[in-house]
Amino acid sequence: MLPNEPQPAWRTPRLKVIANGQIILGAMEAEVISNNYYAADRFRASIALGIDPWAGASFWASESDILLDVQFSLDGGASFVSLVQGAVDSVNIDPTLGLVRLDGRDLTSALIEARTQETFANRTSSEIASLLAQRHNLTPQITPTTTPVGRYYQSEHDRITLSQFSCTTTEWDLLVFLARQEGFDVYVQGQALHFQPAAQATDLAVSLRPGDVIDLKLERSLTLAHDIEVVIKSWNSRQNSAFAQQARASGQGSAQGSGETPLRYVFVQPNLTPDEALKFAQQRLAELIRHERTVRISMPGDLSLSPRSMIALEGTETEFDQLYYVDVIERRLRQNGGFTQFVMAKNSSPRTETTMSSASSGNTI
Repeated sequence: MLPNEPQPAWRTPRLKVIANGQIILGAMEAEVISNNYYAADRFRASIALGIDPWAGASFWASESDILLDVQFSLDGGASFVSLVQGAVDSVNIDPTLGLVRLDGRDLTSALIEARTQETFANRTSSEIASLLAQRHNLTPQITPTTTPVGRYYQSEHDRITLSQFSCTTTEWDLLVFLARQEGFDVYVQGQALHFQPAAQATDLAVSLRPGDVIDLKLERSLTLAHDIEVVIKSWNSRQNSAFAQQARASGQGSAQGSGETPLRYVFVQPNLTPDEALKFAQQRLAELIRHERTVRISMPGDLSLSPRSMIALEGTETEFDQLYYVDVIERRLRQNGGFTQFVMAKNSSPRTETTMSSASSGNTI
């Protein structure tokens, strides 16, 4: 239980697994892996055979579509929280032990497996997200956007069909592409598709101290602690010109003009405008430096943290005491073995200075 979360009168974890709308009484153990990687959450469940007459070995051996809802409770089953809903990808039956093991992904899988050649050039990103959500019976939780996606394709063609996606793009690839263009996050939670601005460091954070956890590991990349520079090189076929945009973050203790050679990352993206290239450079810079400090936490399971939460680490008496973005939460609940979770979160040290510049050229970069 988190330190700033109301403490219950008792802590009695309970597991509920629902398959195709029916509760499975033989559910013994479940693991749910939630992430912040533009990817599907995953789950695994172990079920004892012989307890549910309707869900014997013959059911698991023949059923072609299984929708699972994995729910955890901390109050002895008085109230449950659904951690993941999704389709089972594989079934493993062990007749000798009388066990069934189920592995699957959340409802993002429907978008991942849906191929598309549509480009929606005259629609906004939020309109596309809403359309795709409804196509898969997902509830749209969408923040409206105003820019037609055709504006992202400067050479007057639909780049989504002619660039790296070609004819093999999926609806999920398209949503991730649009989310990156908008500076948004996109994910499926329960039966809702979320397309909204990414979490910021100013968002509400959960406080955590070493005494609140089972194990705490602190890791820092000294390479990423120094000056980092991101260069975006692009050419605009419509204007027949090429240019580069730069974004730079000074490392902790560094100063502008110190002479330190920055660690440089170069990306080539076709048909961007200078403003788009600068925005892209800033986004990639923020993603890179966020890997500088990583915390790995093993702790008693709770139901309040999510991959979009932030953790305020306190009490280490080091520079690791700061805010962190949660990346992954792995929760495991055994009916007879308790409820634990592993959390990985990351962020950079406070950066003393950030500088940006641009350079233009003719037909070559």
